[in-house]
Amino acid sequence: MAFTLAAPVSSELVIKKSRFIGCVEPMRDRPGALQRVAELRAMHPAAAHVCWALLAGGDSAANDDGEPGGTAGRPMLEVLRHQELEGVLATVVRYFGGVKLGAGGLVRAYTDAVAQALLSAQRVRLERLAALQCTVPYAMEGALRRELEAAQATLGEVSPGMEVTLAFTVTEPAVQALRQRIEDLTQGRVRWAQPGPGGAHDTA
Repeated sequence: MAFTLAAPVSSELVIKKSRFIGCVEPMRDRPGALQRVAELRAMHPAAAHVCWALLAGGDSAANDDGEPGGTAGRPMLEVLRHQELEGVLATVVRYFGGVKLGAGGLVRAYTDAVAQALLSAQRVRLERLAALQCTVPYAMEGALRRELEAAQATLGEVSPGMEVTLAFTVTEPAVQALRQRIEDLTQGRVRWAQPGPGGAHDTA
């Protein structure tokens, strides 16, 4: 089971005169994360470092932004992993207070800044969606649409022809029951296309 976050949440720590501003927020991909980091740099031009970690499948990444290697981005990423999160960006803006913390102190500071923000964050369960497509006679389109709505499926492209083809997505646990209801509704007159790949999306 994986979770994302409902909204951004921030925290602030002061350790030996250094100020650490942590933030965790939902983020789907690396381009979005890089844009957010650029925004933070513009908002905090006097900050010494803007470190970040993104946990988002193949786009996952961590950046120490000039801190000693392995003392910021990767520890932040591990906090996200331990919380079973996915599609989440953690950032920490550091204003240097003139006192060096050492490698261990930096790891603790960046870890704590992210962990503190997560304490107040609302987690949202992620569910994998299945993409389906079926073709039915026009006379059955209205009933099929009602069935999809009842199953909370998301209707996509509708293609007219000799019959009508509807593409839709539905959570994977609901696929088998929905397909059976559609088979019963159409008395076996439905034709199914090969299902497309699913994708993880939050249910909010």
